[in-house]
Amino acid sequence: MTQAQAVTPSATPRLAGIIADGVFKALLGAAYLIGASALGELLGVSAWLMVASGVALLIGGGIELRYVRRRPFRTHVRLMVAYDTGWVLTALVGLLVAWRDGSAGGEVWVGYQTAAPLVFAALLLIATPVPSAPGTRVGIR
Repeated sequence: MTQAQAVTPSATPRLAGIIADGVFKALLGAAYLIGASALGELLGVSAWLMVASGVALLIGGGIELRYVRRRPFRTHVRLMVAYDTGWVLTALVGLLVAWRDGSAGGEVWVGYQTAAPLVFAALLLIATPVPSAPGTRVGIR
């Protein structure tokens, strides 16, 4: 078994980071579903958009957790960096719109959180899997 195939102690923090990212998405999705009406009112968006975003986040987080050991570490990191960069930029745009007395700031931010997890999940699904030899435990690279 090679180091690329085995889960080594040095891979544990990487694995934990990927798992934490997926869990965060899933928990945020659950919060959006539970508080759709109240959060929607607070952010200036309709409850249906909060529900759609919650479902998308649950799907994205679930797929991320399901494929944590089935896709290379590098693939996960690239997708997480792209996702989080978009999340920050969209939050800034949403704040700027709200600061300028626009009414679409929340829609921009929640809209991103509705589309981005689905794109993230789709890209993770089509990514090249971690190669494994018969009888080995698949790990992250």
